[in-house]
Amino acid sequence: MSLRIERIGKTYPNGVRALHDVSLTIEPGMFGLLGPNGAGKSTLMRTLATLQPPDSGRIQFGDIDVLREPDRLRATLGYLPQEFGLYPSMPAEAILDHFATLKGLVNPTERKEQVRALMQQVNLYEVRKQTVGGFSGGMKQRLGMAIALAGSPSLVIVDEPTAGLDPLERNRLLDLLADIGQRVVVVLSTHIVEDVQELCSQVAIINRGQVVAQGAPARLIDDMRGCLWRRTIARSQLDDFAKRHQLISHRLAAGNRVIRVYAEAHPGEGFEAAEPTLEDAYMRKVLV
Repeated sequence: MSLRIERIGKTYPNGVRALHDVSLTIEPGMFGLLGPNGAGKSTLMRTLATLQPPDSGRIQFGDIDVLREPDRLRATLGYLPQEFGLYPSMPAEAILDHFATLKGLVNPTERKEQVRALMQQVNLYEVRKQTVGGFSGGMKQRLGMAIALAGSPSLVIVDEPTAGLDPLERNRLLDLLADIGQRVVVVLSTHIVEDVQELCSQVAIINRGQVVAQGAPARLIDDMRGCLWRRTIARSQLDDFAKRHQLISHRLAAGNRVIRVYAEAHPGEGFEAAEPTLEDAYMRKVLV
């Protein structure tokens, strides 16, 4: 089943236009939604999860009209929001069992088996009897992922799942998402480009509430090829170069600045061609 988003718009009462004419078609597998903080990603995720209605547009998942039949979508939805609360004094297994019941797993035997399988899948089985108040951030995220997967959803939405995690926990969660993405539609919303490049076969970049680019990561990178240049400059020259060139990024190296600029022709003396990355493609779209 594919997820089709057609011309979604959302403006908040304070006048902030969070989404403007957003249209996407998302096929089964991992789909990455990239954008800076405040770009509209979380608004779109909450809209897809039926937590808030849009002002305009249409969303279709398979034969489900999401805006008209939100309960039908919720029955097949797994959602991991950017922030969520857990009961700190309850054991992880009991929390997951509680949410599995809420998601319709009323048969005790079937629910017990799925809870056991999910705890193993997120690598928390050995600590299933421990209260979550002592869990690390990554362990809580993995428990949240188990809650999202209860009931075997066909659509999984995850919003900034690796933010704040250490490298080991981040890799564990990314491995889990990659496994899930082999079977269902997974929408991964993040501002961490590396997460998308490692996992997703398709990506959309959203900025100021609008989709500014979409396609396979390799295609977005290819669109930059031949137009990306690098040069090392003195730190004091950065402002001047930023005024004269389309600056993509810069970093400190041995007391100087290594800058990367976008230009369709050679930008001048001292520049050399650079191999583009998805981060370069992303930065160009969000800085224009």
